[in-house]
Amino acid sequence: MKKIIISLLALIIIVGCKKDNVEKNAVIVNYPKTKSVNTIDTYFGIKVKDPYRWLEDDRSEETKVWVKTQNNITHKYLEHIPFRKELKERLSNLWNYEKVGAPFIEGEYTYFSKNNGLQNQNVYYRKKNGEDAEVFLDPNTFSKNGTISLGNLSFSKDGKTLAYSISESGSDWQKIMVMNVESKTVIEDTIVNVKFSPISWYKNEGFYYSSYNKPKGSELSAKTDQHKVYYHKLGTPQKDDTLIFGGLPEEKHRYIYGLVTQDDRYLVITPRISTTGNKLFIKDFSTPNSPLITILNHTDSDTSIIENDGNTLFLITNLNAPNKKIVKVNIANPTPENWIDVISETENVLSPSIGGGYFFAHYMVDAISKVKQYDYNGNLVREIELPGQGTANGFGCKKEENTNYFSFTNYNTPPSIYKFSVATGKTNLYWKPTIEFSSDEYESNQVFYTSKDGTKVPMMITHKKGLELNGKNPTILYGYGGFNISLTPSFSITNAVWMEQGGVFAVPNLRGGGEYGKKWHSAGTKMQKQNVFNDFIAAAEYLIENNYTSSDYLAIRGGSNGGLLVGAVMTQRPNLAKVALPSVGVLDMLRYHTFTAGAGWAYDYGTAEQSKAMFEYLKGYSPVHNVKEEIEYPATLITTSDHDDRVVPAHSFKFAAQLQHKQTGTNPTLIRIETDAGHGAGKPVSKTIDEYTDVFGFTLYNMGFDVLPNKIKK
Repeated sequence: MKKIIISLLALIIIVGCKKDNVEKNAVIVNYPKTKSVNTIDTYFGIKVKDPYRWLEDDRSEETKVWVKTQNNITHKYLEHIPFRKELKERLSNLWNYEKVGAPFIEGEYTYFSKNNGLQNQNVYYRKKNGEDAEVFLDPNTFSKNGTISLGNLSFSKDGKTLAYSISESGSDWQKIMVMNVESKTVIEDTIVNVKFSPISWYKNEGFYYSSYNKPKGSELSAKTDQHKVYYHKLGTPQKDDTLIFGGLPEEKHRYIYGLVTQDDRYLVITPRISTTGNKLFIKDFSTPNSPLITILNHTDSDTSIIENDGNTLFLITNLNAPNKKIVKVNIANPTPENWIDVISETENVLSPSIGGGYFFAHYMVDAISKVKQYDYNGNLVREIELPGQGTANGFGCKKEENTNYFSFTNYNTPPSIYKFSVATGKTNLYWKPTIEFSSDEYESNQVFYTSKDGTKVPMMITHKKGLELNGKNPTILYGYGGFNISLTPSFSITNAVWMEQGGVFAVPNLRGGGEYGKKWHSAGTKMQKQNVFNDFIAAAEYLIENNYTSSDYLAIRGGSNGGLLVGAVMTQRPNLAKVALPSVGVLDMLRYHTFTAGAGWAYDYGTAEQSKAMFEYLKGYSPVHNVKEEIEYPATLITTSDHDDRVVPAHSFKFAAQLQHKQTGTNPTLIRIETDAGHGAGKPVSKTIDEYTDVFGFTLYNMGFDVLPNKIKK
C-alpha cells in the first residue's frame, strides 16, 4: 500500500494529466493520523475490532480536535476548485425566487408560508376579510444565522391559540411554545424534551405531545427508546402534565403518537416498536372515564384512523392488504374481524387524504401520482386530472370546507399550487413560481432495467433535451431503498443547477422503498438488504451500458439509509463510480442500534445480537467493516453534521478514518462536518447552498473538469 505522509494541512497539487481531452486534476491529500485504539467486541465467539470507537464520544475534546482538523483539510482542498465561486453564485441566483405554500384557515385568519428567495427559513403570514397579509411568525428572528427552525404548527379548535415546536441546530430534540394568536405573544413556559412528536389539541383546553426522558450521557448520541405520550393542559406547568401512555419497562414502545380526531370525539394512540408496524388504541371522550379500547394489539401492520363519522371509524391499513386499503368499523366492535372494505386494495399503493367530507385516494403508479375522489361509502366521485406526470401532494382540508389545494411537481418542473373544488372537481392554478429555469429545455423519462435476480426496477432519468449519449456526461445516481419510503418525482433547485451543467440526474426506485407496497419494502430488509445494493449497481450499469455516462463520469449519492447504500456499493464495487457521496449515512451496522433512536430501525436492518446469521450478514456489508487495504476507492466526500442525533456523526467519522487509513491511489477521501446542523430538516438555506457548492464542485473536479462543463465548447 502507498503510505501517505502525515502533515496536518499540506496539499500537493498535480495538474496536467489529460484524459479523454478533459483535464484530470489530481490532488494528493496528506491526512492527519487518526488514533487507533484496541477496542474489540465479541459476537457469537467472533472478535471484531473497532479501532476508532473513541470517535463515538461527541463530548470529548479529542473528538472536537479531530473534527476541526478534518474540516480544515477538507476546506483547504475545496478552496482549490477553480469554479467553486461561480458554482455558488449560480446556486444562489437560481435559489433566489419567491416560494409560497398552500393557504389554510384557522379561526378568523387564512395562513400561508412564503420565502422571498434566500431567507434561511420560511415565514408564516396571515390575513382576514380581504385585508393585506401580515407577518405572523418569522423563524428567521429566532437566531441570527437561521439555525433555529420551525417544526409543527398546531392551532386550537377555535384558532385562538397556537402551539408550535422549534428545533435548535437541527436536533431532533424540540421545544414547544404556546402563543396567543391575536397578540402574537408567547403565553406559557416552554415545554422541553419533545422528540418525534405531533401536537394534537383537545378542544381549546390543551394538547397531546410525545417525549423521551433525557438520556444519561450525551443527548445527541445516547439511546432513547422509551417514548411517552403526555397531555398538557393550558395554564399548568409541564411538571404537572399527565402521562397518557408509555414508559412501561416490560415493552419498549420507541415511537408513540397521541392524536385527537377533528370532532374531539376520540383520542387515538399508535404505539410502535420500530419504524414499521403499530398497535392501535382508542379512547372515547363522549363516555366519562372511558378506558383505552384495543383495536390492534400487535405490530403486524401499519394501521391508523384517518376519519370518523360519529361511531363509525375509517382506517387505512396494510393488514392483509400489502398495497393498503380503507376500511370502516363501529366503535362498539372495532377489531379486524369486523372491518368492512370501503376502498379495496388495488395493484397500486394507496396513500389517502381527507377533505370536505371526501377521501382523496392518492395512488403511486410506477412512482407517478394518480388521484381519485371517493365518498365515505366508497363510491368513486371522479378521477382528478393532474397537470402532467409527476407528484401531487395535498388535497387535505377540514370536513366543512369546500376548497382544498394540492401541489404538483416533477424532476424538471418547479412545484405549483392548484385550487380544487371538492363539490365540482374544478381545478384552477393558484400560484406558479417565477424562476430562472426553462423547464421546457429538459426532459424526464422513466425506464425499467433488470436487477441481478431478474427483478424489473423503474428509474427516472432527467437531463437537457438533445443530450448526446457519448458516455461522457457527468451523472449523479441518487438512491435510498429503505423504510417503505418512496422516491417520487420532485423538483430540486440544486439538481436544476446540476442539469444546467449538462449533468444527468437518475433516480431508481429500489427495493426497500414503498413504491410497490409492503412486498417491495420487505424485499429490501434484513437478510434481503443486498437486493437494494444490487438494484443500485444494476442502475449504474444500465446508465453506463446505454452511454448516458461511464464510470469516469458517474457519482453515486444518497443520504441517511441512502448513505448506507452508497457506503455499501462503493466498498463492494469500488470501480463502479468515479465519485462517492455518502451523506449522514448509517455506516456501522453492528452498532447503529446503540445510538439515539436507532434501535427502532431493526425492522429494516436486524441487529448484530439477533442471531449469528444476522450478525454475519450485517458484518458482510457494513461499510465501516468492509474497507480493505490495497484498494483504490472512488473520490469520496462524506457529509455529516455535528448535531445529527438521528444518524449520529460517529458513523461518518469512523468510515472516513477507515478510508483514509486503508485506501491506495490518489483519489481523495474527505469528510465535511457541518456545524450547528442536524440530519437535514430545518437546515438554513445559506448552509444548504454552501453544502451543494462543495458537493457539486468536488464531484465535477474529480471527474476531471477544471471549468464548469457548460463552459466547455462542444
